[in-house]
Amino acid sequence: MAKRVVIALGGNALGNNLAEQMLAVKHTARAIGDLIEAGYEVVISHGNGPQVGMINVAMGEMHKANPETSVIPMSVCVAMSQGYIGYDLQNALREELLNRSITKSVVTLITQVEVDPNDKAFDNPTKPIGRFMTKEEADELVLKGYSVMEDAGRGYRRVIASPRPKRIIEMETIKTLLDAGQVVIAAGGGGIPVIAKGNHLSGSGAVIDKDFASCELAKALHADCLIILTAVEKVAINFNKPNEKWLDTLTVAEAQKYIEEGHFAKGSMLPKVEAALDFAASSVGRTAIITLLEKAKEGIEGSTGTRIVGVDHESK
Repeated sequence: MAKRVVIALGGNALGNNLAEQMLAVKHTARAIGDLIEAGYEVVISHGNGPQVGMINVAMGEMHKANPETSVIPMSVCVAMSQGYIGYDLQNALREELLNRSITKSVVTLITQVEVDPNDKAFDNPTKPIGRFMTKEEADELVLKGYSVMEDAGRGYRRVIASPRPKRIIEMETIKTLLDAGQVVIAAGGGGIPVIAKGNHLSGSGAVIDKDFASCELAKALHADCLIILTAVEKVAINFNKPNEKWLDTLTVAEAQKYIEEGHFAKGSMLPKVEAALDFAASSVGRTAIITLLEKAKEGIEGSTGTRIVGVDHESK
């Protein structure tokens, strides 16, 4: 049976504008094509940091220029980012597979992810989004009920909550597509955050960390491996210090210890390690890998990357 792999791509790895994205997805498709050609079942998730910001700014400028137009909620901006990133990514991957004489359908699924309205993240929004504003513009936004913060002396920005994912709404569809042999792109940008009210799903003005969403996706799919791609080949403790140490294989207990000691930066490596730890600890036989895109296949094969291994490995 083929190993099932969930790959979490960073939004920044997809470029900062449309032209950069179209080049980046070709590079990404080659690395993913290597895994598919080697026989792995692949599901892809991705970030949307630069992209959803651009969409949010564009929608805001449209409303500013024409106040009669609707204010586009963040949940809709995330949905838009899923569509346009997925469009480029699935086309590049389809072409790459056909060039290798691999006939597999590639599909992007607009994916909703349930969040808890009582998540403490809603009490303390910290995720900057959108353009920089003057103090006067920020004050106007506050009067409308939005949260803002001063950003490193560069101006003010809106901030929104980043709650943890609870459940991926379209999971059964993802499973069906994967079981049919298709390559699935899902939970883009961490998924569209929604709150369940009976049978109704209501969009939430938040963003979900794509690493935590990818972890939930991998767990629900009973994946063998979660690969979280980043800008470095391995994770380090004492990063950028004289006693810096690059990590190869960690047990769940070791990863937890390093987190508690504060080795990983919030908003950077910390959520990646936390998500990897969560996946590896969730069931027997699961492994999480943090590495570069170009090293994904080598990471699965065990020759590079930082691996966090689950309970069956620890008991040996």
